[in-house]
Amino acid sequence: MPSRQIYFDNNATTPLHPEVKKELVAAMEMFGNPSSMHAFGREARANVEDARHRVAAFMGADESEIVFTGSGSEANNTVLSLFVCGSGQCFPGMRPKIVTSRIEHPCILETSQCLVHRGVDVSYLDVDGYGKVDIRQLEEQLKAGGVGLVSVMMANNEIGTIQDIAAISALAHEHGALMHTDAVQAFGKVPVDVNQLGVDFLTISGHKIYGPKGIGALYVRKKTPYCPFIRGGHQERGRRAGTENTLGIMGLAMAVDMRKAEMESEAERLLGLKEVLRKGIEERIDEALFNGHPTDSVPNTLNVSFPGAEGESILLYLDLVGIAVSTGSACASGSLDPSHVLLATGVDAERAHGSIRISMGRTTTIDEVEYLLDVLPGIIERIRNMSTAYIKGGAHAAIR
Repeated sequence: MPSRQIYFDNNATTPLHPEVKKELVAAMEMFGNPSSMHAFGREARANVEDARHRVAAFMGADESEIVFTGSGSEANNTVLSLFVCGSGQCFPGMRPKIVTSRIEHPCILETSQCLVHRGVDVSYLDVDGYGKVDIRQLEEQLKAGGVGLVSVMMANNEIGTIQDIAAISALAHEHGALMHTDAVQAFGKVPVDVNQLGVDFLTISGHKIYGPKGIGALYVRKKTPYCPFIRGGHQERGRRAGTENTLGIMGLAMAVDMRKAEMESEAERLLGLKEVLRKGIEERIDEALFNGHPTDSVPNTLNVSFPGAEGESILLYLDLVGIAVSTGSACASGSLDPSHVLLATGVDAERAHGSIRISMGRTTTIDEVEYLLDVLPGIIERIRNMSTAYIKGGAHAAIR
């Protein structure tokens, strides 16, 4: 076991905030079912509704517009499942087409593929070299008619690029479509206000903001068509069956409170660390290629490719010296395929395979960043020296 353990994989999951941990421990004796009418149940219900109010307030929503879910993936599936419901009795007039992007999280892309087999028309928007959605292509799709939902993530989990969700929402609404954004990687890192964004649906997840795993939330604007994804009970005002995860909900609310207190200062600090990291890599490693938008991105995320070095090899060598990074989405780990996000930006398969994602968090220090910069050049050199295909100064794109 290495003497140091440094965590640079906060986009995959975050450690519990100390205040969240305290909240969970203190609440463990509260076991009542929030649906029960006796004192035990009323206590649990009061805590659930208080949490709902705090989560809603942080995103500028009304508490009646928040539905607690088991994860961000469940929330996203709930929105897309409206189109299966729409082909039946609930929304017979709903337009039959979904427009999304090629760089969405797998829970959007795989669900979309499933819906295609169930008769739903799905179209995918291209992105530019920085991961920005092609707005003109979206406008063409909307003008062609029949689009019922536009779903575009706010911040990409692999490269950190932030989309102009307000502009996309306005365009979708102009043509009569509903708007959903997966804000899991943006919420708590940058300001997220549902009214400024103009969205009808918005997804968040607890474990990306130093809260517990197994809890998420879906914002549903008032009077927006809705159909439960999980049926069988009256919980969540009939919008999501199943006994509420009271501990998870309370932990999510405390995590939101901590984001409210810490987000602004933390974002500024992380942006500074990100710049130190970027400049250090540029100065110490030849032919490093950065992926994602240089400015319109979340402050904690840096995705970089090293021609001649496999991302999985880099990850394993870094792990041996106590540094945890990722080669992309945690939900795609175990796959040998190159990142669909990087391929969509026009990166070739070789460069995509040679990329790593460094995602910092509230506990990341300048000392940890400097340690990474100390050990990474030697690791890249070692891997490149073992490569039979790498030629220094070969036909690679210039550093962005």
